[in-house]
Amino acid sequence: MTNLLKYTFALALILCVSSVTYAQMRVVVPPRFERRPAYHERVVVVQQQNNQENPQHRIENIKVKFLKQQLNLTPDQAKKFFPLYREYQQELFNMIKLKRLNNTNAQANGTDQINKDLYYDSEIVSIKMRFKDAFLKILPPEKVSELYKSEREFNDELVRSLSERNGTPSN
Repeated sequence: MTNLLKYTFALALILCVSSVTYAQMRVVVPPRFERRPAYHERVVVVQQQNNQENPQHRIENIKVKFLKQQLNLTPDQAKKFFPLYREYQQELFNMIKLKRLNNTNAQANGTDQINKDLYYDSEIVSIKMRFKDAFLKILPPEKVSELYKSEREFNDELVRSLSERNGTPSN
């Protein structure tokens, strides 16, 4: 009986601490696209980042480790590939962010929004084509194909695990 009480108390303590930490993170992190944070808010965010790694960076690091394992690159290939891959991810992320911002803006003329959306889609495709050619200069075609397959697998697994974590079913 005492073990059951200890286990219940430990579980309750962990849940309380994790929910308090999560609530503090939600309070500290400034909104992404609304306004530039004031100086004191930036200081708090920097302090938080020093204490805990940014979740986006943590996911990127996990993804890089996953790709290293899946692609089985030589040290020379990895040295050339990963800086280029990080640049690719950054450009893709920036374009997707612009596309999302376009979709959140309520505009009077829907045609303009559709045209911008199609423009962002074409820019995303051009980024992928440009970097595909750059990847092929470093890696053989089989490994580039494996890269895209591994990215899809990683993203699918990430969505599945986040869905399970949030209690929503994934497709």
